[in-house]
Amino acid sequence: MSAVIPFFEAGAVEPAATRAQFALPTAHPDCQRLAAGWMWVSFSALVGAGLFALLIVLARTPYVSSLFPTVDFFRSALVVHVDLSVLVWFFAFAGVLWSAASPPQWLTLGWAALTFTGAGALMLVLSPFIATGGPLMNNYIPVLQNRTFLAGLVLFGFGVGMAAFRGLVTLPGLLTRTECEDRATRFGLHAAAFATAMALLAYSWAFATIPYFVRGLAYCESLFWGGGHVMQFAYTSLMLVAWLWLATEVGARVPLTARVTTLFFALGVAPVLATPLIYLSYPTHSFDNMEAFTKMMRVGGGFAALPLGLAVTIGLWRSARPNPQVRPQFTALLWSLLLFAFGGGISFLIRESNTIITAHYHATGGAVSVAFMGAAYALLPRIGFGRADAKLARWQPTVYGVGQFFHILGLLWSGGYGVQRKVAGADQALHGFAQIAGMGLMGLGGLIAVVGGLMFLLVVFRAMRLRAR
Repeated sequence: MSAVIPFFEAGAVEPAATRAQFALPTAHPDCQRLAAGWMWVSFSALVGAGLFALLIVLARTPYVSSLFPTVDFFRSALVVHVDLSVLVWFFAFAGVLWSAASPPQWLTLGWAALTFTGAGALMLVLSPFIATGGPLMNNYIPVLQNRTFLAGLVLFGFGVGMAAFRGLVTLPGLLTRTECEDRATRFGLHAAAFATAMALLAYSWAFATIPYFVRGLAYCESLFWGGGHVMQFAYTSLMLVAWLWLATEVGARVPLTARVTTLFFALGVAPVLATPLIYLSYPTHSFDNMEAFTKMMRVGGGFAALPLGLAVTIGLWRSARPNPQVRPQFTALLWSLLLFAFGGGISFLIRESNTIITAHYHATGGAVSVAFMGAAYALLPRIGFGRADAKLARWQPTVYGVGQFFHILGLLWSGGYGVQRKVAGADQALHGFAQIAGMGLMGLGGLIAVVGGLMFLLVVFRAMRLRAR
């Protein structure tokens, strides 16, 4: 009789060699240097994002917001902050993971990808100071209407596409039938690279098919809507890889086999295959096109996150108290699970364009960020840097998580009282105590989250300066 591999393993004890572990492979020295370069880009992106986040929070906090002269200041800062803290930070850290897990092949392509991505990110940061052009607050990738910003965005996308392609062609173990400890995590990285390629295809398709008469905000909304939805599948796959790896790092036994985990990763990324069909079926700038991408993410977004998140939670529940050396990774994993579940619950409350939407994507984006922070602590000594400061790193995920929780709660509260998103200062129209209290809680939580982010940057910077022997 053939053996049956259960979805959730039974309580019987297996030999240690046969248990499904989800560790990333040890990086080759050449790949370590490449991953270290990507780590520097991700670190720099968070430095810039943190500075702009502080300005954004102050621009929306009651009584403090009156110190800022114009709403355009808030919107320009918001554009740069969103692009740095989501787009650049997430994909730069994806470059870290793809580089650390890949063999020393196509390294020239990897270094070229890093160069293009870093140069593009630098142009995004400098564009408000060296060129004129107002902000467009479209979804997913807001833009500044100047050539420097747009050229930097294209350059950044080209570099990310090169990195994703290298990940697709170099990451081994995709079709192996044997159980190996890194098979599932490798496939998760493949899934993220594939979703990234599909997102770039969506952007290119939209750019080629939007009618000439569509201009301004409507143009950018149509351009970035489809690819922006597809990008969420890449972010989720990367976060799930981090979850599984962090669970292994802290000693938790996730009750899933590598084969079943690989299946969940495949199901989680499968919806992006509908991307070409949507563009073939509906005009790019039409409501039907936008609704189709919304349904794709709403229906397929939980195919992998729900079962893998539940399995990781069960593994943590059954595990013993973690070693103090991996306490930062353990805390980061807990907060990532909590924030992602919180964001998923908030999504059911979305009815109109108010700060409830902002609360939802801050929760899910915060979950990805704190998962990457925990993964960074584990990766630093493995790509040639020193170890993270255990005392400071132990508290950092909690400070960041608590801040994000109150920030999200304030946005959720304010949205229930009709406060609109993407506005600041007097445009917020905060008349009642409930609206003022909600946005005040948002501001307090945001400031605490910024402190948590600065703590992370301090820990990482110290480790990067003290390179491992």
